Amino acid sequence: MEKFRVLIVDDEGEFVETIVKRLRDRGLEAEGALSGQDALALLDEREFDVCVLDYRMPGMDGIETLRHMKKKKPRMEVIMLTGHGSVESGIQGLQLGAYNYVMKPAPLKDLLHQMEQAYERKLIEEERLRELDTE
Repeated sequence: MEKFRVLIVDDEGEFVETIVKRLRDRGLEAEGALSGQDALALLDEREFDVCVLDYRMPGMDGIETLRHMKKKKPRMEVIMLTGHGSVESGIQGLQLGAYNYVMKPAPLKDLLHQMEQAYERKLIEEERLRELDTE
C-alpha cells in the first residue's frame, strides 16, 4: 500500500486513538482531531491526502467542517462517517464535495479500502491538473 496522509476527525477520542494507531501500524501517516475546529487548525499546519470526518459532532458538525475543509484544501478527499441510519447526511456530504460516506461502525478494512480509493482519486485529479497546466 502506498503511503498517504490521513486525518481522522471524530469527537469519540477512543475511536480516533484506535484508528490512528492502526493506520500508523500499516505505515500510513495519521493524525487525529476531536472537533471540526481542531481539524481546521491542523489543516493550517500540514497537508493531508484523505480525511475521515464524522458527521455528528458537538459544536461544528461534519457538514460545516466539510464546507470549511473544501475551501482550505479543495484537493483533499473527505470520507464522511455517518451513523444512526442517516443516509441523508451522507448524501449531503457528497453534494458538498465528499468522496464518499461510510456507515458507522465500519470495519477497518472497509474504511481502509475507501481511503485507498479516495487517495487514488486525488492522485488522478492532481495528474489531470498538472497536464492542464502544461497545455
